[in-house]
Amino acid sequence: MTNTLTTPLYYVNDKPHIGSVYTTLAVDTLARFERLKGEEVIFITGCDEHGQKIQRTAANQGVEPKQHCDLISSQFESNWKDWGISNDRFIRTTDPRHRSIVEQFFKRVEANGDIIQGRQQGWYCVACEEYKDDPADAVDPFCPIHNRALEWRDESNLFFRLSRYQKPIEELISRDGFIRPLSRRHEVQRFVEGGLRDFSISRLDLPWGIPVPGHEGHTFYVWFDALLGYITALLDPDDEPDLQTAISRGWPSSLHVIGKDILRFHAVYWPAMCLSAGIEPPKAVFGHGFLTREGQKMGKSLGNTIDPSRLLEHCGADAVRWYLLRDIQFGDDGDIQQQRLLDLVNNDLANTIGNLVNRTVAMSRKWFDGIPAPSSAPNNQHPLAIAAEAAIHQAPSHYQALAFHLAAQDVLQLAIDANGYLSEKAPWSAIKDPNNRDAVAADLYAVLETARLVGVLLAPLLPDLSQRLLTQLDQPPLDWNRDGRWGRLNAGQSLPEPVPLLQRLELEEPL
Repeated sequence: MTNTLTTPLYYVNDKPHIGSVYTTLAVDTLARFERLKGEEVIFITGCDEHGQKIQRTAANQGVEPKQHCDLISSQFESNWKDWGISNDRFIRTTDPRHRSIVEQFFKRVEANGDIIQGRQQGWYCVACEEYKDDPADAVDPFCPIHNRALEWRDESNLFFRLSRYQKPIEELISRDGFIRPLSRRHEVQRFVEGGLRDFSISRLDLPWGIPVPGHEGHTFYVWFDALLGYITALLDPDDEPDLQTAISRGWPSSLHVIGKDILRFHAVYWPAMCLSAGIEPPKAVFGHGFLTREGQKMGKSLGNTIDPSRLLEHCGADAVRWYLLRDIQFGDDGDIQQQRLLDLVNNDLANTIGNLVNRTVAMSRKWFDGIPAPSSAPNNQHPLAIAAEAAIHQAPSHYQALAFHLAAQDVLQLAIDANGYLSEKAPWSAIKDPNNRDAVAADLYAVLETARLVGVLLAPLLPDLSQRLLTQLDQPPLDWNRDGRWGRLNAGQSLPEPVPLLQRLELEEPL
């Protein structure tokens, strides 16, 4: 069975920001864990490239919309390579095959009687590409998300008959696990309880978009088009653009991971569209929180945005991944604090984990020429074995819940336990007595085996640091079912000279 995992298809009005990095790192971590267990994964990300906002942005820059989209999409794609993101597919909604998929999907929905002509009146946010039901200020209406004035719209559009799906959507959103976390589910339930209303799926006289077949002058509303990118992305490179073929490649998606601001589109509109077209809706939607910086909302006007490229250059992917995944409970809002980042990275990674591996390898090489071979290797009743087995046992449930902070805390605690065990046994003193040699060998083997399992557990969270750690222990490529068990370390094996796993992070200037 294929696990299809998706980030949002990021809107190309601007280059990648720290929020898009955060979402993508989270899905990458989940995809890596699933692959580590031997599961088949299709990890989809990409760009949403149509709509009035893109058209206006390109016009303001004096370029054609396609030229603007090519530039920004290439930045997203290269950024994910720089961050080491393991996505399997990168979809652009300007892909010619996507247009064909959208047209086929629309014809199914139209044939089902769910497309009607109507008139749309209301206050519209171009940045959100969304009508606002209840503007924050009725006199001078503005969008609370983008803090900009709304535009009044009054035009004839095509509508999707969402109201027909009131009961199916009520049943779907009440299903355990469909909307997570629970607070997001409650938000959507309150919205749906107010009664679902038909929504516009087209715009008139908007050249930058996919034309609606059979309806001259109408262009697909950007959200109707963009959501189908998740299905287009499933096509193999040599596939013809056939909707049923795409569906057979890995639909329904196992999980859409999105920011909470676009939850309604993914948890209500999109499932109803799928049901109309005779397609299974996605299995689950997870809406995570927003990021602030030093307690303030980030924005260009405040001058406190974080450039992901600069962050990567100065801190490295391991440091940023650890901070975001370890310190923020995924689903809640999170605050990025530079000193906190430095403290966690240096204390957790450089000191606790890095020092554990470095000093244990150094002692093992010095006294035993590699991994010690005690007369009786520690069994699974050893205190470190019990701690390691507990962390390994808990990992799947943490990842299933997208509780990355708990997975990180467990692996850190295991390293803390191993350091504590070393301090308690003090092998640097015990080795002075030749009679203690076998006991020291057993102790160092237990700590090295714990360090190996720290490396295994770190693999989804910090793939680069995990690889460096396991290379330091001369371990083969990972396999969870084989390597996620106590006692796999080969006694008597030589070890390479230890090198620091991570240099301490020092930042003289604000990020």
